[in-house]
Amino acid sequence: MKFISVVACLVSGFHALAQLPKASSGQIIRFENFKSKYAMPRNVDVWIPENYTPSKKYAVIYMHDGQMLFDSTITWNHQEWMVDETLARLMNENPAGGKQGEITECIVAGIWSNGPYRHAEYFPQRVINMLPDSIRREVMQAVLNKALADDYLLFITKELKPFIDSAYSTRQDQSHTFIAGSSMGGLISLYALCEYPEVFGGAACISTHWPGLLKQNSEIPNALNKYLLQHLPSPENHHIYFDYGTATLDSMYEEWQKMIDVTMTEKGYTDKNWITMKFAGVDHSEHSWQKRFCIPMKFLLGIK
Repeated sequence: MKFISVVACLVSGFHALAQLPKASSGQIIRFENFKSKYAMPRNVDVWIPENYTPSKKYAVIYMHDGQMLFDSTITWNHQEWMVDETLARLMNENPAGGKQGEITECIVAGIWSNGPYRHAEYFPQRVINMLPDSIRREVMQAVLNKALADDYLLFITKELKPFIDSAYSTRQDQSHTFIAGSSMGGLISLYALCEYPEVFGGAACISTHWPGLLKQNSEIPNALNKYLLQHLPSPENHHIYFDYGTATLDSMYEEWQKMIDVTMTEKGYTDKNWITMKFAGVDHSEHSWQKRFCIPMKFLLGIK
């Protein structure tokens, strides 16, 4: 499938998927058409583990493209992240033996993307104003003349997080609150960490779409890099995971990821709080992301 066809599927028709995903492990609770004064309403699918109990406290992972996380039988491309299976396994397995798993117990808030406005909500808004006029016009056309990322993040931080924290037994502090996504979802996850460093302690930016558009260009990655030089949060209490493949859309990413990696080093990040991983020959799809989802989860939520 060509890249344009992939994106057309990603940004259209998701709200037609009204069927509740079936969890292979744990339980999924849907909050349908979650209302917001900042962003358009959308479904939020919350996953809780099999042994969830209010007597414990759970870390929370906020994930974009929430309709693609749990059940391939109802997704547009019949793929999924296998989030429930992966997290259940990591919470229950310990390679060294014993009862404690590899990661902190957690729940997931799967935030559905909003149809044709997915690109508008996921494109880092402050970066748009840093672009040359010609490329800024292209970006605004791509986002349907609606720069919505700042309002989308207000929805997550000011409305959704307080709701999740009131409805579930959560660890509400920054060090147990994470955000994750792939492609443009990787960009908005990084932007969220930079804009709300007091809310999020870590971000998983998977197959981060540094070009911002469906064509290779240098203006957007350079502007993103400039933004990061100014706004990356302190490495003292934040963790960032990046990765990329080398096939299909991911083939556009390596040179820009290397540029960002230099910035990460300049801003004081080390292997204690930052990872970038390359997956040779791997494409841009949920099928690929499900295979390596365990890596950022162990990095961000691993029990030390």
